[in-house]
Amino acid sequence: MGSIQALRGTRDILPDEIRYWQQIESVARDILGKSAYQEIRTPVFEQTTLFERGIGEATDVVGKEMYTFKDRGDRSITLRPEGTAGVVRAFIEHNLAAQGAVQRLWYGGPMFRYERPQAGRQRQFHQIGVEVLGSPSPRADAEVIAIATDILQTLGLKNLNLNLNSIGDPDDRQRYRDALIAYLTPYKSDLDADSQDRLTRNPLRILDSKDERTQDILKQAPSILDHLGSDSQARFEQVKHLLASLGIAYTLNSRLVRGLDYYTHTVFEVQSSDLGAQATVCAGGRYDGLVAELGGATTPAVGWAIGLERLVILLQQLQTLPTSAIDFYLISKGDQAEAQALGLAQTLRQSGFTVEMDLSGSAFKKQFGRADRSGAAGCFILGDAEAASQTVKLKWLASGEETAIAQTDLPSQIDDLRQQINAFRTHR
Repeated sequence: MGSIQALRGTRDILPDEIRYWQQIESVARDILGKSAYQEIRTPVFEQTTLFERGIGEATDVVGKEMYTFKDRGDRSITLRPEGTAGVVRAFIEHNLAAQGAVQRLWYGGPMFRYERPQAGRQRQFHQIGVEVLGSPSPRADAEVIAIATDILQTLGLKNLNLNLNSIGDPDDRQRYRDALIAYLTPYKSDLDADSQDRLTRNPLRILDSKDERTQDILKQAPSILDHLGSDSQARFEQVKHLLASLGIAYTLNSRLVRGLDYYTHTVFEVQSSDLGAQATVCAGGRYDGLVAELGGATTPAVGWAIGLERLVILLQQLQTLPTSAIDFYLISKGDQAEAQALGLAQTLRQSGFTVEMDLSGSAFKKQFGRADRSGAAGCFILGDAEAASQTVKLKWLASGEETAIAQTDLPSQIDDLRQQINAFRTHR
């Protein structure tokens, strides 16, 4: 019988890679916490109608990509393909609006879409996202973009480009939809098959087509920016002015519409030229009608999501793997020494050190080899002689300096050990 492997479109995140993920999550958690965003965790599966109503039945996500099934109660259930709809459902269900005029929320976790797997795109993928619910102000748009920029820059990413557009309000979009259909209809037979299907069902999605012939046709297509009403134009000007005042550069992209029906006004994507076809690392926008669409009171909102798989690829290209966090490697040989090593490891860990204890029982030479490869600052050594005398040897791996310490004296030397560890980290 053959071995069981992970399903296509899913992958294991192994320990050597997980440090990149932890780095991203740590940076995001720190910046979002300082910005007064509160974490929310929603279920990974919801009623299918949540996504049909929230995302839009005419979208590719709902029509082609969702993992939907019937549970034992004959209810239609869907693994979440994105995070916003679930957050909005929780916002309504738990009446979070009563806790304050503006709710700043963030989330993280796996999402699921049945797509063709490729680098940076999996069927189970991971996002960190933010949602600001309750503010119609263009300042909220600028704030979420600024926070995303801060996270990406703090991670050390370069060669990023912010694409910005406005798709206006529903009346603006209807005018543009009519203009786009009128322009494209004479070319219908020349469009790719997906675009032909979208022409009357969801024509704005044609702007995202990757077909070269369709893109050629779109070069002379009307721009949505020419169909914005005066209020929408004024609002977009405020967003652009606020971004400029923050020193955040952007590129106007009138074809940027995003793939979900709930967006209104500001939409944006952050792309990296260091990635291939899947260049977008962060995307979002305003969605003032979604809360009402899902049964809540009319509530303006704006947010974004960052794809973690693509960030990991960029961090790996930068070779910014965080250094080992191990402070001490502990090796021992002999029954009495190994028993004492366990207590010593606990003492050091309870004092705030990161300690890896060798459990192999192999010869000292092999254990020393693993200690050298561990990246630890120091190595504690316990053998029969040390166990008998109730001492332990400490070897600083970079210098080779070695000293003997009475086990009973170890607690009094914790501060000195911490200073030497800090010096090691500083000069590494």
